[in-house]
Amino acid sequence: MTLPIRCNFLLGWCGLFLAAILSGRAQVAVSLVAETREVQQGHPVTVALRLEHTAGWHTYWINAGTGYPTTFDWELPPGWTASDIKWPAPKTITDDTGHITGQGYDGVVYLPVTLTPSADLPSGTVVTLKAQAAWLMCHDTCVPGKAAVELKLPVSAGQPAPDPVNGPAIAKTLAALPRKDIHVTATASSTLSKGVVTLRVVGLPRGVDGGELPWWFFAQDSFIAFDQPQTRRMEADGALMLTLNLAQGETVPNSSHLRGVLRSSASAPAADDGTSTALLIDVPLTPALTTANHTAGAPAGLPATLPLAFIGGLILNLMPCVFPVLGIKIMGFVNQSGADRRKITMHGLIFAAGVLVSFWTLATALAVLRTGGSHLGWGFQLQSPVFVFGLAAVMLVFALSLSGVCEFGGSVMGTGASLQRQSGYRGSFFTGVLATVVATPCSAPFLAPALGAALAMPLVESYIIFTTIAVGLSTPYLLLSIFPQTVRLLPKPGAWMETFKQAMSFPLYATTGYLVWVLTGQTSESGSLMAIFGLTLIAMATWLYGRYAQLGSSGVKRRIGIIGGLALLSTGLFLGWPHSPRATDMVWEPWSPARVAELQAEERPIYVDFTARWCATCQLNKKLVFGSNDVRKRFRELGVVTLRADWTNHDARITTELARWNRSAVPFDMLYLPGHSEPILLPELLSPKIVLGALER
Repeated sequence: MTLPIRCNFLLGWCGLFLAAILSGRAQVAVSLVAETREVQQGHPVTVALRLEHTAGWHTYWINAGTGYPTTFDWELPPGWTASDIKWPAPKTITDDTGHITGQGYDGVVYLPVTLTPSADLPSGTVVTLKAQAAWLMCHDTCVPGKAAVELKLPVSAGQPAPDPVNGPAIAKTLAALPRKDIHVTATASSTLSKGVVTLRVVGLPRGVDGGELPWWFFAQDSFIAFDQPQTRRMEADGALMLTLNLAQGETVPNSSHLRGVLRSSASAPAADDGTSTALLIDVPLTPALTTANHTAGAPAGLPATLPLAFIGGLILNLMPCVFPVLGIKIMGFVNQSGADRRKITMHGLIFAAGVLVSFWTLATALAVLRTGGSHLGWGFQLQSPVFVFGLAAVMLVFALSLSGVCEFGGSVMGTGASLQRQSGYRGSFFTGVLATVVATPCSAPFLAPALGAALAMPLVESYIIFTTIAVGLSTPYLLLSIFPQTVRLLPKPGAWMETFKQAMSFPLYATTGYLVWVLTGQTSESGSLMAIFGLTLIAMATWLYGRYAQLGSSGVKRRIGIIGGLALLSTGLFLGWPHSPRATDMVWEPWSPARVAELQAEERPIYVDFTARWCATCQLNKKLVFGSNDVRKRFRELGVVTLRADWTNHDARITTELARWNRSAVPFDMLYLPGHSEPILLPELLSPKIVLGALER
């Protein structure tokens, strides 16, 4: 009797499992469909797995949260290749209580894939495309689904006809896919003690803010908690700040990126017009200590943390971001070699006071923001493009002054014979402030654990740690000022001092270059160019001031230097000042022949810009044409897809394409209109009238 009972038991379980699979297949209707009725020789074809969900059921995105994503196992003809799934922006899946249980899709969804046929595909034949699709289907319970899907398409030599039912739906899905936007800048950082990641996004479309639509970040990697609330706020400059919790037991991986989709609504479907506010996010995430590994990596308690804070502040003097200021202050001590001990000591103490006041100010700002719910890391001010541009301008002016272009006096630079006067104390204080400003982005050895403790400890203990870091940073200068015999070991003042002063300008130039490099990652391509032009005008203002407004100049020359310098300075600041990108700015995709063919198959108008950064005419065209509101508006109305072929570096594909059109240089622009296989070739010098006229043909 035992064997039949066991057999019946196993048969019962098999029956339940089979019923579950059949139930899953009954709750989602799956089919393989194509955007066109035919396959064109030599051209890719877009197909999609169409999933029609019964009400209340859902399937999953690439990062499911719970469950697993839908997969394909292709059985294609020889020579064919398949791309990865082009995942639409997901939605949050919630249960009856409102708790988030996953990330995926409901209703009718298309998962597009681009298939590339073999080169020798014969016309007049029929190809059979097969795949095994697998998915997980969930409602109150979850059951796996699996089905063999198949699609037969004839091969034609001409333009294939669109599928009247699935073609528009697939095209709408492709138009709403998450995309990178060159005008949207994102940065990510992890907070040392809170176990969270902060995502800051600048340049989001206007009219779509955190108060109207609940921006939500769908992380592609599992170390971000998919089911935890995401705190959001909009800053005064329009930047969106999202606080993302780490998944339970997870830490920020080393050398990681924050990848995923930022969507203006966590649960709403795509807009009826096919537009999408879903953005692809892929930004470096600097490793930092979380709550878990902070406990393991840093000694507990204030007494054990203070030595690390002091040593960390001391080592900051050797960091590249502080070394330029170190050079400025050394020049001040060299010039003080003839002064009495009391004044030398006072300058050292006032420099240390500048460092202390600056660190206390930063500690207060962090404490206030932390109390208000913000999660900021050390060096957070360098996340602001405005701050980076301003600091680059200050460093450039200091470098030019050290190079001998102009002299601003000891009260600004902390150098020169004016250290004998009271105004020189202000110079020493300002140099201490400057040392702190440029030191904060550095996390030298021993400093990171101390900062982690400072950001996690109570307010009083946090101030003590910040004070200890400041003392460590200013100790070398205090020693030089308190023990004047050490200063006497320096060479005697002489003509060599001017050479040394000019040599110390080069670290400042290097720092300016580094800040410009940081700025290029925070602004658009045109914004970076304007920042460089703005710094050039600021340099010219410094030169004009030094040429005509120095002591001993006549009244007319001095007025020319001051007024002209201020005019150039104002123009440079206005030109280079970083601005949030406009919502109407163009979004450019990388050019490729395959992308052109794909868009032509979709009957989309296409604008292709062959350009290069070193091409001045190209930059002028961009400014004239795409700075025009009329052009941008018309492009939006017609749904023009803009592709950019960047020839800044050698690219054989672009060279070949230019030769195809009998061109050997850039700029070169062309416009593909729906229903026309050949493009309209535009002249080298463009204007809004020329481009708009081509669109109306």
